Amino acid sequence: MKWNKIFILAGIVVIVALVTVAAVAPVFENNPYLGKYLPLVKDITLGLDLQGGVHVVLEAKDTPEVKVTPDTMKQLMAVIQRRVDQFGVAEPVIQQQGRDRLIVEIAGRIDPEEAVRTMVKTAYLEFKTMDGKTVVTGADLKDAIESKDPTSGQIKVDLTFNAAGAKKFAEATAANVGKPIAIILDGQVLQTPVVQEPIPNGKAQITGYQSLEEAHNIAILLRSGALPVKVEVAEKRGIGPALGADSLEKSKHAGLVGVLAILIFMVMYYRLPGLVADFALLIYALIVLAIYVGLHVTMTLPGIAAFLLSMGIAVDANVIIFERLKEELRTGKSLRSAIDAGFKRAFTAIFDANATTLIAAVVLYFFGTGPIRGFAITLGIGIVASMFTAITVTRWLLHLVAASGLVRNAKAYGA
Repeated sequence: MKWNKIFILAGIVVIVALVTVAAVAPVFENNPYLGKYLPLVKDITLGLDLQGGVHVVLEAKDTPEVKVTPDTMKQLMAVIQRRVDQFGVAEPVIQQQGRDRLIVEIAGRIDPEEAVRTMVKTAYLEFKTMDGKTVVTGADLKDAIESKDPTSGQIKVDLTFNAAGAKKFAEATAANVGKPIAIILDGQVLQTPVVQEPIPNGKAQITGYQSLEEAHNIAILLRSGALPVKVEVAEKRGIGPALGADSLEKSKHAGLVGVLAILIFMVMYYRLPGLVADFALLIYALIVLAIYVGLHVTMTLPGIAAFLLSMGIAVDANVIIFERLKEELRTGKSLRSAIDAGFKRAFTAIFDANATTLIAAVVLYFFGTGPIRGFAITLGIGIVASMFTAITVTRWLLHLVAASGLVRNAKAYGA
């Protein structure tokens, strides 16, 4: 036996076991160093169908200035989309209903009142001189970011104008030194600062906020732009998950039983390689969960289906590899040679199967919408991760076991 290989193998088992426990159980949740990253399961973003959220119906109204048309509805949808995106939620549902209504559904524990206020506020920004002349408007804005002065503690919104707006603002401030310029939002005067000197850099500030949250909400409105038409709230309510708590628990139990059945079958039928495959599948699951958290993937019911499907694909890859390994061992090859030959023979079949499935995922992503795109993203991540674990991790672990000398009998490898 080669004890250094055995120690490496034992170390890998212990590390993966600890990471698995930490990832799925709240062991390190309050740890100042690891709590930020673990548990992984807790940090996965859940979709509307799994955690519920807010359902709002917005109705566009004709005014003497602006009429509701297909074009204004498209503009309204774009502005609402930008505003909802600022909440930090993933995969919101925004769709038109009839001629003049929008249905907006946002996942997560979001205050319905605050969500509605942010969505329907007009957010028309103006800078006006004392004679009533409009200098710049929100259309001239490039960015708006809330901040807190570290010295004075003053909370403000920092405005940055685009090239055209910066030029107009520079000309206006140069012509109004010593005079006030009013900052007006939705017809309400926020403040009237006096111009001390020309401002050529295209930057301005709005101050006087009581909290960063208030400034953040104003910044969201300014970044997303003003609504192109008057909007009223036709309906507003909280919604529960499409899959009830009882059904969700039953789904979890069913999934756990299915996964355990696969793991037991692999060990019973393929023996030592099956045990190695189970360990590689554990690493696969950790990799996929880490990618979900890192990319802020929204987990929905279709996403769960895609994850289980990709796990089945990973198992299938291992089955192909081990069948080739058994065939090579029966020809009398040494263990290491059989492992290399088995993987070489299995690679083409595995690559073809995964490549075609990945192409299907790409097609679903580009031509699908909503949950279908989420399914495609989750499936694509799973396919890439399964290819890596089957071709790289499983092979490396089998070589490590063979090099350790712990098991030399070919029967232990299913031959």
